[in-house]
Amino acid sequence: MTTTADTSPESTTEIGPRPANWVSARIDKTTDSLDRAFDEGLTGHVITGRDGKVVELEDGSSAIEFVSCSYLGLEAHPALVGAAEDALRRFGAHFSSSRNRMRPMYLGQLEALLSEIYGGRPVVPFTSVSNVHLGVLPLLGNGTLPGYPVSAKGPVFLVEKTAHASIQVLRGVMEQLGPVRRFDLADPESLATRVKEATAQGRTPIALVDGVGSMGGLIDVVGLARTLGEADGLLYVDDAHGISIEGRHGAGYAYEAFGGRLPDHVLIAGSLSKGFGGAGGFAVLGSAEDVRVLRKFANPLVFGHSIMLPLLAADVAAAELHLGGEVARLQDRLWANAAVFDELTEGRLVSAGQHSPIRGAHFGTEAAAFEAARRLRSAGVLVLPAFFPTVEKGTGLIRFALSATHEKSHLETAVDALGPITA
Repeated sequence: MTTTADTSPESTTEIGPRPANWVSARIDKTTDSLDRAFDEGLTGHVITGRDGKVVELEDGSSAIEFVSCSYLGLEAHPALVGAAEDALRRFGAHFSSSRNRMRPMYLGQLEALLSEIYGGRPVVPFTSVSNVHLGVLPLLGNGTLPGYPVSAKGPVFLVEKTAHASIQVLRGVMEQLGPVRRFDLADPESLATRVKEATAQGRTPIALVDGVGSMGGLIDVVGLARTLGEADGLLYVDDAHGISIEGRHGAGYAYEAFGGRLPDHVLIAGSLSKGFGGAGGFAVLGSAEDVRVLRKFANPLVFGHSIMLPLLAADVAAAELHLGGEVARLQDRLWANAAVFDELTEGRLVSAGQHSPIRGAHFGTEAAAFEAARRLRSAGVLVLPAFFPTVEKGTGLIRFALSATHEKSHLETAVDALGPITA
């Protein structure tokens, strides 16, 4: 279950002096819940140190955190820390240059290792997943990437309702290349209808979805790819939360869902900043020709710097751990913790029983979610309380990001404090 609200301008009307657009729609519909959560100390925590999943707070207290999306705990691995320290001594904190002008040695090493993880597919690192979207989607929609042909009449971008905000925010960019339509996976006919509309116009349907939902749930990427493939369309998967948690080498949820063989009409955008343990994002592409086009025309690559050097070195170390078997061991611990958490919560939470590291306690009212967040905070448990537009208006969700490094006592403390979930 992924529960991002619909804030598309086509479903809103002008309110006040602002013109009707998605920014106005979001602002006008959003309550003061996030402000109140900050004011009450339920989110926005300032940490001064940590030991595993226990963090020190600025007031001197400590708490168990279920907020970080480092699902395997790799960022604290001695190999990553040592690599970052060595790079810091060699190069300093940063080398400010476009990668087309000067490439740190770690960049080529990372590209080669990521390619090995993805079965020989070329992989291009970016400074963030958001920059992957910004660099790839305009070229994809323009038909510029050789491996992903687009009709002469152009594309129709089909954005799934719950796709991450980093995709949704690029609507204006995408609309310069073709129409943008939304579809809802909760409606079985929604995508098929949109695909038929696109093909009737002679346009190429390009569907944009998450792999693992940021608030929970797994997207059926295989079924979506089949639907798009039958219409000569393309599927773009933002699998930021799925990277590293599945597969012998940690290729991630979406890649492994395809049996470790990515269809030619599917692209994956991944994160190096969550389960992977480092920092940045990447795109898995079809050919070296696609890579050459990206390096020449993708704005974040042409005009932006590389991943900060110490973290780029840490990414290389993390990739080596993926290929060396350490990640597979940590995956086992993650899924064991998820099974314990599901048992303790009697399978009541969003994503229970799924190979997602995210669990969500969904409440029918914001007030009930606030009460749960207060109980958890009082018990020394930090979580992510989510309200509109992350979830449907008037409701609330408490997100637990599970990790291989959580101890059973951490899980028990959180479940005891959570209490009942009210509709």
